[in-house]
Amino acid sequence: QVQLQESGPGLVKPSQTLSLTCTVSGGSITATYYAWAWIRQPPGKGKEWMGVIAYDGSTYYMPSLQSRTSISRDTSKNQFSLHLHSVTPRDTAVYYCASGRLPPYCSGYGCYASLDDYDSWGQGTQVTVSS
Repeated sequence: QVQLQESGPGLVKPSQTLSLTCTVSGGSITATYYAWAWIRQPPGKGKEWMGVIAYDGSTYYMPSLQSRTSISRDTSKNQFSLHLHSVTPRDTAVYYCASGRLPPYCSGYGCYASLDDYDSWGQGTQVTVSS
């Protein structure tokens, strides 16, 4: 059973970079066909898929966030990280990391963006953007 745990600051000032790390146990982030995603839920709204890093290190992002988002990994620590630049109060949300085994032919963000494909989730971490 894969377990995921988010960590990072709960408060970020506007214009700064929001950085979160997901620590994975019970499975390797390089396991074939597995994808490791960041998802957020703003207050009063539904969950929003932000981006993913696949088992081979390839990354895909929601087009509306692509210019401000990067996802990286540290295979030695079995962790992957989210960096969201130039944040505003609209980026206030609960942030989740999640994983799932995607089809071998998956390519492009559209293939990775369905929340139903992710069956292991972290508990979520609240991030507030405020001065």
